[in-house]
Amino acid sequence: MPETVEQFEEESFGRAYDRRLMQRLLGYLWPYRALAVGAVALIVVSSLLQLIGPLVTAIALDLFIDPGGGGGTDRLAVPTRIFESVAAAVGLELDTGSGLALLAAIYLASLVAAFLVLYGQGYVMQLVGQFIMYDLRRDIFGHLQRLPVGYFDRRPIGRLVTRVTNDVDALNELFTAGLIAIFGDIMLLGGIVTVLFWLNWKLALVTFAIVPVLALLTLWFKVRARQSYRDVRTKLAAINSFLQEHLGGMSVVQLLNREARTRETFSEINDDHRLANLRAIFYYAVYYPAVELVTACGLGLILWYGGGRVLAGTLSIGALVAFLQYAQRFYLPLADLSEKYNILQGAMASSERIFRLLDHEPEIKAPATPYRPDRVSGELEFDRVGFSYLPEERVLHDVSFRALPGETVAVVGHTGAGKSTLTNLLLRFYDVDAGAVRVDGVDVREWELEALRGSIAMVLQDVFLFSGTIAENIRLGADHIGHARLRRAAAEVHALEFIERLPDGFENRLQERGAGLSVGQKQLIAFARALAFDPRILILDEATSSIDTETEQLIQLALDRLLVGRTSLVIAHRLSTIQRADRILVLHKGRLREQGSHQELLARRGIYHRLYLLQYKDQLEGGAAIGGGAI
Repeated sequence: MPETVEQFEEESFGRAYDRRLMQRLLGYLWPYRALAVGAVALIVVSSLLQLIGPLVTAIALDLFIDPGGGGGTDRLAVPTRIFESVAAAVGLELDTGSGLALLAAIYLASLVAAFLVLYGQGYVMQLVGQFIMYDLRRDIFGHLQRLPVGYFDRRPIGRLVTRVTNDVDALNELFTAGLIAIFGDIMLLGGIVTVLFWLNWKLALVTFAIVPVLALLTLWFKVRARQSYRDVRTKLAAINSFLQEHLGGMSVVQLLNREARTRETFSEINDDHRLANLRAIFYYAVYYPAVELVTACGLGLILWYGGGRVLAGTLSIGALVAFLQYAQRFYLPLADLSEKYNILQGAMASSERIFRLLDHEPEIKAPATPYRPDRVSGELEFDRVGFSYLPEERVLHDVSFRALPGETVAVVGHTGAGKSTLTNLLLRFYDVDAGAVRVDGVDVREWELEALRGSIAMVLQDVFLFSGTIAENIRLGADHIGHARLRRAAAEVHALEFIERLPDGFENRLQERGAGLSVGQKQLIAFARALAFDPRILILDEATSSIDTETEQLIQLALDRLLVGRTSLVIAHRLSTIQRADRILVLHKGRLREQGSHQELLARRGIYHRLYLLQYKDQLEGGAAIGGGAI
C-alpha cells in the first residue's frame, strides 16, 4: 500500500453507497434475516400508526367540535363517514361528549401502540447490531491471528485495534440507526405525501414548497459536516498517537526533564482538536435552527393558504389542522436524512477498511495436505538459506548448517547479523527467499503450522506476560498441564521459590505485561512456560541478556539438565551462556563465517575471538586466560 494511503487511511471517506460493500455487509445480516424482516415489518406498522393521530384530530374537529365549519371539497369527509359507519355498525350512538372520548381513546391507543412498536423495532435492531458486531469482531480477530508476523511489523497496532473497535461500531450504527431508520423515514415520508395529496393536492403543493430550500440547506450541512467530521477524526488520531508514544516513554520524558515541553506540545494538539470540534458545533448550531426557521415558514404558508381556503369554504378546519400536523412530521425526518447520510458514508468507509483487512491473504499458509508427525525427533537443517525482509536488502546469504536431535547449537554475531532471523524462519513467521529450512528432514513449508510451532518452545529477551494468574501464563490454555507439572517446571528453572513467596502463589494475578515483577522473574516464568510444554526443540533468543548474574547462574544450572535430550538453538550476546554448546555458529553480515566449539573458535583467532576479546577485555587485562572455562 502506498505510504500516503497508509498514513491517511483513518481519515479517508469512500462513496456514500457502494453496492459491492453493501452486499458483503448484508452477508453478515443474512443469518439474522428473520429478525431484520421483523424489524422492517414493525417499521411499516409504526409508519402507519403515525398517520392515525392527525386524521383522528381532524375527524374530531369536523364531526364534533366544528361540524358546520367549512363545507370543504377536501376528502376528509371519507374517513369521517367511515368512522360514523363503524360506530353505527357496532351500535354506538355518538354525541359530542362520547364521540370526542372515543376519538381521544383511539388517539391514545395509537400513541401507545406506536411506542410499543418502536420499542420492539429498536430492541430487535440493537439485538441484530450486537450479533453482527460479535461476528465481525470474531472474524477480524481470527483473521489477524492467521496473518504472519511480518504483517504486524509493517502496520501500527493502533490502526488494527481501530478496525476491531471504532470501525465495527460504525457498522453497528449503520444497522441500528442508519439503514433501517432510513427505510422507516422513507416509509413515513411516502405515507404522509400520499395522505396529503389525497386530502388536497393544492395545499400539498404549498406544503412541499419549502422542500427545495430544505434540500439546499441539507446539502450545505452535509458537505460542511463531512469535512468537520474528518478534521475532528484527524485531530483525535493525533491525540491518540501522542498519548500512546509519550505514556509509553514516560520514563524517558521524566529522565530528560521534558515534562514542560511535552505538556506544551500536547496543549497545542489538544487545542487543535478543540477548535475542530467548535467548527463542527458551529455547523450543527446553524443547521438545526435554520431547519426550524424554514419549517416554520412552511407552516406559515400552510396557515396562509389553507386559512384562506377555510374562510372561502373550500377546506374544512380539520383538514387544515391535519395538514399542519402532517407537515411537522414530514419536515423532521427530511432534515434527519442528512445525519443518516453521514452515518451511511462513515459506515461505507469503515467497511472498506475492514474488508481490505479481511481480504488480505496470509502469505504463510499450510499446504493442502500438511505434514503432521506423531513424534518429533528435533533434527534441524538450514540448507543454503537466503532471506530479506525488504527487497534488495538481503539479511541472510547462503546459510547452511545442521543440528542433530539433542544437540545444542549456539548462534553469535554482531547486532543485525541475522541471528533472530534464523528463529523467525524456523518458526515460519516468514518464508525463505532461497534454500530451505527443514525439521526432521521435512521442509517447514510442508508442515502443519500448529504441529510445527507446537513442537518448539521459545524464550525471548523481551518476555511477554498476559494479564491473568501466573498459572495461566505458564499453562496458556493447555488444560493437560496440571498443577504438579506447573510446579515441576517452575522448580526446574528455580522460579518456584519466588512464586510461592507471592500472596496467592500460582494464582497471583499479574497486570498487563507482568507489571510488578522484576525482569529476571518474568524471564524465569517464561522458562517455566516453555518447559511445561516439554518441547522437542528449544529456542533461547537472548533469553538471559537482561538477567542479573545470580539469576543467570540459577538458569545455567537448570539449562545443564534441561537442554539434555532437546535440540536447542541458543542466540546470545553474552558468550558466557553458550561456551558449553556442542557447536557455535558465528554470523557476520548475514553469512555463516565460522562454526565449531568454543575452544576451536578461540584457537582460530577469527571473528569469535575478537568478540570474546571485546566482551572480556577487562578480565583479560587482569590476567584471565583466554582458553578458560565458563565465566
